[in-house]
Amino acid sequence: MTEREDRVRDVYERLVERYGPRGWWPADGPFEVIVGAILTQRTAWTNVEKALANLKQAGALSPAAMRALSAAELAELIRPSGFYRSKARKLLAFLEMLDAGFEGDLERLLAAPREELRRALLATHGIGAETADVILVYAARQPFFVVDAYTRRTFSRLGFRPGRDTYDAWQRLFEESLPRDAALFGEYHALIVEHAKDACRAEPLCDRCALAEVCETGLGRHQVAGDERVVQDAAADDEDMEDFVVAEDARERVRPA
Repeated sequence: MTEREDRVRDVYERLVERYGPRGWWPADGPFEVIVGAILTQRTAWTNVEKALANLKQAGALSPAAMRALSAAELAELIRPSGFYRSKARKLLAFLEMLDAGFEGDLERLLAAPREELRRALLATHGIGAETADVILVYAARQPFFVVDAYTRRTFSRLGFRPGRDTYDAWQRLFEESLPRDAALFGEYHALIVEHAKDACRAEPLCDRCALAEVCETGLGRHQVAGDERVVQDAAADDEDMEDFVVAEDARERVRPA
């Protein structure tokens, strides 16, 4: 096992120890995973939950039911997710791909060879690499590691640096360091998201970080804080010495001849 492989696995174990199993993706079936993966683009999951609830209430959370909606009707149902007109077009584009390439059969789509399925998803309007890999991992149970902004932020701070700062390079870093297992990839991604929200925020909360002992950034911030304390202690010692000298000088002045 290489040093990088060992570090990637060590981070996973530390995150599991801190946060426990996450049990992602929260959905009642693969189509809900797919819809959620598209709706979560550029918004918080709480907004997605509201949109999904609307779809469920309308009985529209299936390929057949969603096909029966107009773009305007679908957009209104998913309004809470933000960018709802654009996302409605993306959902309808997915259904068009499903109909054209897989005769409208979701099970056939999800059973397609992994590379064929990924190409079909990436060729669909509104589905980029991250969204495609979410669908592959959580709906099709295919082993593709999902890379998002949280992944880049967390692992850059830890000191991981792929040759290029691209989606594919980051993905290779994980896929070459871990057993190729969809459940493992899905769980790792969920743990990274939880950790980024809990501690590795835009302004990191290093004092509560499960990875502080192995993080270049965290260790650096700790060292800076330690250096500042040393400087402060030294300044306090200087002040104490000045007081001591002044007191000694005063005693010299009043000492009897």
